[in-house]
Amino acid sequence: MSISAVKGFRDALPEAARLLSRVESTALGVLARYGFAEIRLPIVEKTELFARAIGETTDIVEKEMYTFPDRDGTLLTLRPEGTASLVRAFVEHHLDQKDSVGRFAYVGPMFRHERPQKGRHRQFYQVGAELIGREDPLSDAELLLAMGDILDGIGIRGATVLLNSLGDEHCRPAYRDRLRAFGEEHRAELCENCRRRLEKNPLRILDCKEEGCRAATTDAPHLIDHLCAPCAEHFARVRALLDEAGLAYELDWRLVRGLDYYVRTTFEVIGAGLGAQSAIGAGGRYDGLVAQIGGPQASGIGFAFGVDRLVLALQASRPEVESEIADELAPEIFIAPLGAAAEAAALGVARRLRQAGVHVELDGGRSLKSLMRRADKLKARQVMILGEEELAQRRATMRDMEAKQDRKLAVDIDLTGAELLAAVKARRSA
Repeated sequence: MSISAVKGFRDALPEAARLLSRVESTALGVLARYGFAEIRLPIVEKTELFARAIGETTDIVEKEMYTFPDRDGTLLTLRPEGTASLVRAFVEHHLDQKDSVGRFAYVGPMFRHERPQKGRHRQFYQVGAELIGREDPLSDAELLLAMGDILDGIGIRGATVLLNSLGDEHCRPAYRDRLRAFGEEHRAELCENCRRRLEKNPLRILDCKEEGCRAATTDAPHLIDHLCAPCAEHFARVRALLDEAGLAYELDWRLVRGLDYYVRTTFEVIGAGLGAQSAIGAGGRYDGLVAQIGGPQASGIGFAFGVDRLVLALQASRPEVESEIADELAPEIFIAPLGAAAEAAALGVARRLRQAGVHVELDGGRSLKSLMRRADKLKARQVMILGEEELAQRRATMRDMEAKQDRKLAVDIDLTGAELLAAVKARRSA
């Protein structure tokens, strides 16, 4: 009996893996130009990190984390998101002493026990950025522009940026009380989860996806209308900077995010044509998180994209990307040696071509007909045939698989890879 993957966990086969890598490398390349240095984080953390940072009443901590005891009894958790881990690393390694402003990028798997569905898996991948040490509106705008540049670089069109402000410890408590009172007036119309949230985290009733709850909260007070003067000024400046930079966005008063550490500016990116699971990235400001985890008083802001969601958005924007990936996986040259002596020579030729940067597929031990059939299946651009006659004449037969034409090419086994590649290219253009 065969063994299948665990529910919610899936294999990324070569085509999918290549697409994931393309998206990740593009995002990291954009972030590098913004000055974000990549950092590698462990996938396992102490459970208390997420309970303290994300919030004990959030869905992630209450329902979705993979938590287990270590051999000494310490509770460990597979990381459900990257910000808490990165801030923990920032504090633990005293990175504020190296530079008062830190810019960090990360990529890797995250784990949440959610209901598996299209674009949402229990092991998923994120690429994100965190800017720690600045609290000015310019840093908010800069990160939002970086998100936009990542989308442009990947080739995703039609995405929408949603924007809101969550206030801070000075203005949010009064709003929370006002919203709780509103929710109590409509308690009978709310789902069971939202009734419970009224006591612990009333802001979460605004982003509930239940139709009854959304209808019940249509006339709920908007936090943006109850900001204190500093928060209102901060948000107005962020909007002005985005307007000046030409980044389009929409205000969304329901956008409260599911993590307790967010304050002030918060945002989400919605992909076009993705249906119910349309959010492809999100983030916000977390000015108290560093101190909450035991570090200095340092402001921060960050975002993360779901790489799987980015792939779906890319496929919706550019269906031709599938054929592009197939072309990338196809070998440029397929070497077909016929016989033991030819195989020995082919091994050296293949290595030198690979060292010169060429994608080479080498096969042997079968008939020419079988080798040509395999080359055709792999969609190889050219086939280099090496048989007894070719070896005796020191000339390989190059077959153009698109034109179906054979050409003789002088192959000196002492040629360097670069010289051999130049000869192949010259024959190709002849």
